Amino acid sequence: MANRILVVDDEQLIRENLSYILRKEGYNVDEAENGKIAYEKLVENPFDIVITDIEMPLMKGTELLEKIRKIDLQTAVVVITAFGSLDTAITALRNGASDYILKPVEFDELIIKVQRLLEMKELLIENKVLREEIHRQYDYENIVGKSQSIKKIYEMIDAVAETDSTVLITGSSGTGKELVARALHFKSKRKNKPFIAVNCGAISENLIESELFGHKKGAFTGAISDKDGYMRAAQGGTLFLDEISEMPPQLQVKLLRSIQEKEYTPVGTTLALPINVRFVASTNRDLNEEVREGRFREDLFYRLNVIDIHLPSLKEREEDIPLLADHFLNKYRKELNKNIKGIDSDAMRALISHEWKGEVRELENIIERASIFCKTDFITLSDLPTTFKPSIEKGDFPITGSLDESVRKFERDFIMRALENNDTNKEKTAEALQVGLSTLYRKLKELDIKI
Repeated sequence: MANRILVVDDEQLIRENLSYILRKEGYNVDEAENGKIAYEKLVENPFDIVITDIEMPLMKGTELLEKIRKIDLQTAVVVITAFGSLDTAITALRNGASDYILKPVEFDELIIKVQRLLEMKELLIENKVLREEIHRQYDYENIVGKSQSIKKIYEMIDAVAETDSTVLITGSSGTGKELVARALHFKSKRKNKPFIAVNCGAISENLIESELFGHKKGAFTGAISDKDGYMRAAQGGTLFLDEISEMPPQLQVKLLRSIQEKEYTPVGTTLALPINVRFVASTNRDLNEEVREGRFREDLFYRLNVIDIHLPSLKEREEDIPLLADHFLNKYRKELNKNIKGIDSDAMRALISHEWKGEVRELENIIERASIFCKTDFITLSDLPTTFKPSIEKGDFPITGSLDESVRKFERDFIMRALENNDTNKEKTAEALQVGLSTLYRKLKELDIKI
């Protein structure tokens, strides 16, 4: 669809010439002989660009500009002015005009300016879409679940996101602590500023101070130039300190001062610099226990723990497992370009009853793996790792079907469990079953066991 341009000028010849040139370039052009008529057209239908003279009867170009700014900030305005009225054009630029052009109008110059403005508008729209996509991606509504414990997390995020209070997010590894931290940021007034995540356990102890606070040239061997740290990088936004319990004790004092005094001191200088950052921290450890054992400063713990958001384990929110599984299946179905319709009931029961030591992160990995191996419309038990296959407990043996069928099922399950216990190593499995390797291979073929 062609871009829409409105040409506004009380001189008919200028108006018609400009329209003719722009139409030749493929634009959809409309005309107005004064600002009043132009405004009425703008109210009825939006335009991408308005090219307007300044001196016109009924409504001047400057007044039209003011009204356009109120009804549609996306419309670019180019003012046409005589050389003697250049000051008026500059005033128009200060009041929101996108560009100006001098009389007599050079058509080539006008076309170049129009093309540039449309390219800029397209970039602005793309940036807006990307920002909205990022905000949507990290909004709390993307934290999947409908259990009461997750609903409580939603409520807490809503309640504290707009504040600058420090937040401590606790929970086992893999429960989604960084996702909550990002949701806090993208629902706050800092959402258009940086979100900087720092894994305190992933940086060596002798480097973390420099990485966090920055350093001055010559502060230590290898400091060949000044370096900004994460504190400076997060200015105006949110600094997320993941696994805060891993921070060395000597740095805990310095961090406490930064949080309390809103300032930080780079390594190699005594000059404190102001900081405007919202601090969010996370840990998978019991910080109360860490304080009792002397590994974490009590004053820092209380300063971080103004608001505590605890993420429940999957065991505490089993009703969310089907929702999470479907969420991840949808993700990998698109990434892998596979037409998988869903997860069958046996596989879903296995997922729900599984002990998720790796929490949500492990569940996502399992669904990704199953999506890769799935060859049918639905993910089945055969697409899951052998640890998800149901085992036969004493007193739980199914008394159905013929003896041969039952023996075959028992034999198949028994061999599969033996393979699982020996990491699918056939030689070790044969030894554990006290059969020859050739016998094991024959049984695998007979019982249709694929590894």
